[in-house]
Amino acid sequence: MSFEKLSLIAPILRALETQGYTTPTPIQSQAIPIVLAKRDLLACSQTGTGKTAAFAIPILQLLYKEKQAEQSGARHIKTLILTPTRELAIQIAENFRDYGAHTGLRHLVIFGGVSAHTQIQTLKQGTDILIATPGRLLDLWQQGHINLRYIHQFVLDEADRMLDMGFIHDVKRVITKLPEKRQTLFFSATMPPEIAQLANSILTNPEKVAVTPVSSTAEKVEQRLYYTDKTTKRALLIHVLKDASITSALVFTRTKHGADRVAKELNKAQISASAIHGDKSQNSRQRALTDFKGGRIRVLVATDIAARGIDVDNLSHVINYEIPNVPETYVHRIGRTGRGGASGIALSFCDEEERAYVKDITKLIAQQIPVVDGHPFPASLTAPVKPAPAVQMRQSSSQQMAGKKKNPHHGKRKWHGRPQGKQAQ
Repeated sequence: MSFEKLSLIAPILRALETQGYTTPTPIQSQAIPIVLAKRDLLACSQTGTGKTAAFAIPILQLLYKEKQAEQSGARHIKTLILTPTRELAIQIAENFRDYGAHTGLRHLVIFGGVSAHTQIQTLKQGTDILIATPGRLLDLWQQGHINLRYIHQFVLDEADRMLDMGFIHDVKRVITKLPEKRQTLFFSATMPPEIAQLANSILTNPEKVAVTPVSSTAEKVEQRLYYTDKTTKRALLIHVLKDASITSALVFTRTKHGADRVAKELNKAQISASAIHGDKSQNSRQRALTDFKGGRIRVLVATDIAARGIDVDNLSHVINYEIPNVPETYVHRIGRTGRGGASGIALSFCDEEERAYVKDITKLIAQQIPVVDGHPFPASLTAPVKPAPAVQMRQSSSQQMAGKKKNPHHGKRKWHGRPQGKQAQ
């Protein structure tokens, strides 16, 4: 299927062509017709499946047609997209900018951590689409700078992350400010009971779309597991990053302090790196992300919350410096690579205390993670973990990566209408 077959208008098709997007992803091909029909949508989709375009493209089309039918007048906010992090908000705004380049529609992104003055001044000029984090949205609404009475479409993005970050009560407060008659689009990578209950309370006879269950990992991501000690992880990381095939790496740590410490040690070892987490200023976070996307630094060290909105084309590696204690988080992490049909590699460092987490992860993804047992910093346990024979490896990571001839069809799931070109994110 091509985008032309989704009954999209010429200005949007032209923008997609400019971006090099030719074929919709499964969630896009399913969700776009539902949104264009003005139905409520409940979508369960993991990161990297192209969900932003699944709501941005049809919303732009609906608003464009409304604008064509309206007489000129004051611009009211017609669409509200609520998202948990600053990085996600910026990413969504970039997508609206790209896909709506020829529509004449305005969008504005607001978030905390920066002065509200510029955001307030821009709001006064009017906007069609508002992309916001919950806290800043409520602050500016309470100050009288935001009018939500004209909302036609409400998008709740990353609902499960809203719950994880403690924003669910703010989300519920925002919902009480919206018109009862509206179109609601609800996106979540997972569907815990509280999120399912919220969806049921705000959606009206929704169409449901589920693409790539959270238990499945990105189809073209190769996974590798290193057993090591907590005290040797930094040395192992520096050793692994000597491999020149690792052109860009997103390294996950559990804490903000840990991210800073790892970035500092990498720079000492002449490996360009920056840390990104919630305690960093917005300017600092954006500068680090821009440098990473532009190839000026090779490694970005991040916590899970800060990394949720990171979308980097051709990210070669994700490295779990620390194993997450929530198995679904592992799936989200490694989904930062292997996006849009590209290949990627995920490496995980596991110490003794984290072995139970690995067990939970393998249970969730229903597969064993291949173990690298030839590296110079093995675990010092007297009874080493015995990997499954089918996945045991006898080469170091650099040898294995350099010597392995990749099969482009390995692990490829057969989807009807598999995209042949670049995909919209």
